[in-house]
Amino acid sequence: MSPRRKVEPEAPLAFGELSPPRARRIGLAVLVSATSVVVVAALAVSALLLVTHEKHYRAESRNLAVIDYVRFFMTQYTSPDPMRANDYADQILAKATGGLAQNYQERINEIVIQVAQAEPTKGTVLDAGVERWNDDGSADVVVATKTLTTLPDGRTFSDSARWVVTAIQEGDQWKISNLLQVI
Repeated sequence: MSPRRKVEPEAPLAFGELSPPRARRIGLAVLVSATSVVVVAALAVSALLLVTHEKHYRAESRNLAVIDYVRFFMTQYTSPDPMRANDYADQILAKATGGLAQNYQERINEIVIQVAQAEPTKGTVLDAGVERWNDDGSADVVVATKTLTTLPDGRTFSDSARWVVTAIQEGDQWKISNLLQVI
């Protein structure tokens, strides 16, 4: 015999007598889905902006590095000291590479004599900027310089010049591969 249960009117509802579950809210599901799409899109845009920012930062850092080096070189190049002509020529040769180094090496004795016979000169860089980056990794930098020469009688002579300097990075060091005075 199967056990039967007597149901009283105030008794809680049995399993068969329960009301059907409430329908899911479709609005909540759409809201969660839309929020997820917005979050994923925001992450993608943020990642794209970060990559673009890093690319520009590296390009600017590279530009600043080559400009700083060319400024240093041109200040030294336009400031020959007749009392230290050999040191001047050796320092310029150490910072040169390629065609400039070869040309400078061939004419080093002539350059030392010219520097030794010249008057003391102080060069300054007025401004410099990267003209373009070449395919071989070198940069053409346009430089404006001013030189101030002190004559033996105490007078000073000032001269300005524009240069196109080609600098290339060899290892961790920048070198000058071409130096051209622009008229």
